[in-house]
Amino acid sequence: MTVSATPTSMTPSVEFDAPLIRKLNQLGPRYTSYPTADRFSGAFGISDYQQAVDSVRAVGDKNPLSLYLHIPFCDTVCYYCGCNKIVTKDRSKAVVYLDYLKREIEMQGKLFAGMNQIEQLHFGGGTPTYLSDQQMDDLMAHLRHWFQFAPDEIGEYSIEVDPRTVSPERVHVLRSQGFNRISLGVQDFDPIVQKAVNRIQPEEQTLAIIEAARDAGFRSVSIDLIYGLPKQNVITIAQTLTKVIAADPDRIAIYNYAHMPHLFKPQRRIAEEDLPTADAKLDMLFLCIKRLTEAGYVYIGMDHFAKPTDDLAVAQKEGRLHRNFQGYSTHADADLVSCGVSAISAVGGTYSQNVKTLETYYAHIDQGELPIARGIKLTMDDLLRRLVIQRLMCNFELSIASIEQIYPIDFASYFALELEKLRTMEIDGLIKINADRLNVTLKGRLLIRNICMVFDSYLHLKREIMPEQLRYSKTI
Repeated sequence: MTVSATPTSMTPSVEFDAPLIRKLNQLGPRYTSYPTADRFSGAFGISDYQQAVDSVRAVGDKNPLSLYLHIPFCDTVCYYCGCNKIVTKDRSKAVVYLDYLKREIEMQGKLFAGMNQIEQLHFGGGTPTYLSDQQMDDLMAHLRHWFQFAPDEIGEYSIEVDPRTVSPERVHVLRSQGFNRISLGVQDFDPIVQKAVNRIQPEEQTLAIIEAARDAGFRSVSIDLIYGLPKQNVITIAQTLTKVIAADPDRIAIYNYAHMPHLFKPQRRIAEEDLPTADAKLDMLFLCIKRLTEAGYVYIGMDHFAKPTDDLAVAQKEGRLHRNFQGYSTHADADLVSCGVSAISAVGGTYSQNVKTLETYYAHIDQGELPIARGIKLTMDDLLRRLVIQRLMCNFELSIASIEQIYPIDFASYFALELEKLRTMEIDGLIKINADRLNVTLKGRLLIRNICMVFDSYLHLKREIMPEQLRYSKTI
């Protein structure tokens, strides 16, 4: 049965077709970048990154920058987590890490001198609020020394917060430190589910932090949920949704739990018999879409929902939405500079990723060099396909004429094989193909990863690192 999810007094934003999803659900990338991170190579080094920065400077690029900082520490381990993190209660480790992180920030600040205007900042982890108020004060002062930040009313400065690690007073301090957007990890309010994933987080605690964020004047409050967790079912997720909707956040992200214990050791503590079935997960997804759209949230894409007045929804409506390693973004023209272990930068037609362990991170910085481990220089074909995938992911449509204006190609000839594959998806009702435009249908929006995979030339190459099935999550 096909069901439309329709916000009150609005046109449908997405259509849920369970049989079609069951038929087409497969393993595939999330396209926070193209080429995807598994295509990065150790042959890419510091000199390549320097050339990328030089290329940005050479064209006189005055576009603002986006800055990401990775804080890897956590007090406790959440069993579902697949992030690059270090679980420790030894706070001295953060002291050492911050010293090295500041040195990396200085290196990047010097590289971007004269073109270091920041309009977007994101602290991720780990748990960024693992840092104390004093440590955060010091870090923010260091950032402002090496980079110029746009005024608060222009810049988007966000931080991921574990509500268990902050008080309402701390939230007010974060606002005074310059953050104007806050993202809260919730996952599920059900205490049985929380126990199963080792994340006991009372509802009252989370709601108090949301209220504090409102009182402190944060421009946006976002909540992260996960469906498909152990002990979770339609009833528990329905109860959580009721509480989340009542809390009235500006954005809601609902992630599909991907159980990949071969990649993420903490997930080995989850009993597979406690996981919901594939059909139960689909029921939960349908419920999430139905309840949130009925509550007036706009389906942005992938896992994201936002109020119609939120910057994400406005950017999508105006064709300005972008997608990067932090998810959907309103800053499409910004080069992304990232600092910290495992952090990924996107500068001047390249991607580069830092080393993943503290020891190697410290060793690089002690040698006075950026801790870059691998990366990739995008070819013209990469840039073209990235643009196509970005526009489909963000706008659910693609103007063929606009692509031909930017790149000297005949779209129909260049993408002849891809268009042939899309014809099958057109028969399934996922996309409409016209001479001048590709339009993703309402039912195709949930399967946008499948559609974008058609344009991914790397998926057809032989894998040398590990089989595809071990690397990607299901598209739904």
